[in-house]
Amino acid sequence: MKPTQTTVKLASFFAISLSLLTGVVAQDRSNEEQEAQISDPNEECAPYYWAGSADHLSSFPTIWEPASILSTDTAAQDKWNEIKDKIPNIPPKGTHNGDFSGVNYPADDPDCWWTAHQCVTPKLAGLPPDISSVPEPLTVGYGFDDGPNCSHNAFYDYLQENNQKATMFFIGSNVMDWPLEAQRAVVEGHEICVRKYDLPFHRNVGIDATVKIPGHTITMQAIKLVAGVTPTCWRPPFGDTDDRIRAIANALGMTTITWQYDSDDWQVAAGKATPEQVDQNYMDFINAAKTGKFDTEGGIILTHELNNFTMSEAVKFYPQLKEAFKYIVPVGVAMNKTQPYVETNYTLPTFEEYISGTITKDPGSAPESTSSTTSNARASATPSGSAGKSNSSQSSSSHAANNGSSSNNLSISLLQTLLSVASLLIGTALL
Repeated sequence: MKPTQTTVKLASFFAISLSLLTGVVAQDRSNEEQEAQISDPNEECAPYYWAGSADHLSSFPTIWEPASILSTDTAAQDKWNEIKDKIPNIPPKGTHNGDFSGVNYPADDPDCWWTAHQCVTPKLAGLPPDISSVPEPLTVGYGFDDGPNCSHNAFYDYLQENNQKATMFFIGSNVMDWPLEAQRAVVEGHEICVRKYDLPFHRNVGIDATVKIPGHTITMQAIKLVAGVTPTCWRPPFGDTDDRIRAIANALGMTTITWQYDSDDWQVAAGKATPEQVDQNYMDFINAAKTGKFDTEGGIILTHELNNFTMSEAVKFYPQLKEAFKYIVPVGVAMNKTQPYVETNYTLPTFEEYISGTITKDPGSAPESTSSTTSNARASATPSGSAGKSNSSQSSSSHAANNGSSSNNLSISLLQTLLSVASLLIGTALL
């Protein structure tokens, strides 16, 4: 049911109350262009309501939970019935959260399990190899995982100032949480790929195929709904894929992209790495280029749009990457993949076009919404800071790990109450 004028006004009242209590007043955000002008990370991450996604919440699984096919989702059910016979009978490995302690996997790697042997060439006939490097010499296949981050404007501004495009691997729940931020990536000519729908640390090979299917398709649907494009590429969390998962992705028309070098930038917020170790990982990649490692083919390093630290690291090392490599381009451009989406009205430049100065072709335009921008009652993220404008390393806009601290002292129970009431008033169940 569409919200009435009265309920929207009431929801606005609760949104204003929430803003006063938190000390954060969100700027008007009726479109992507307005969102991109916000420079204060606290304002960037202030909850907002955008009807283009909020009106369709009932058609999607609960955000930040493993996706499963809804009884009303006939499209996903039809897709499952179409491809289920193409999925090989390879048993899942480990648990959803990555516990492989009970796995007794053969040493000859029959399933091309990346986690065990970093295998990228499938053993199963008919499956294309993963993209773990790029064919162009001294070239970086540049990309960032786990966006869109609510506070990414300073980072995206930096990319824009340097005429730099990248491949953005989006989490479906982040897309639904921060729709205008997702739109900015498309409008500015970045290549969009799928990460997954729920928490980024949820692994793949331990998930039953009936869960994995909607994890891909629903993220594709979320990106299509919000940004107007349907991706044809994806990156498995932790690289954790095997020929069963590759077969699912291939049946859905998706190319698997992994990496050879890992910055481990995400590990700092998790307490599993230090900033100095991340710096060294970047330098290992840069020094490899300087010593001839990429003279015949280029490389891919795993980096993230996850939080202020990861984005700030990307900004810090960008000049050194430009010095060590001849070209820094989106993965699709490096592969000369000019048709990145199912939709044919959007194309990427060829590699030669890109390095000659044509860095975008047929850029997308953001979908319109008739909503007024009040509170996005669904968005429960916390500010992460703004790359290049803060030295703090807070948690990302995602709900993963719950290790971020809010910029205010509003009690969680009161916050949830306000959001719940606003959510009910506009007809979208959140909490």
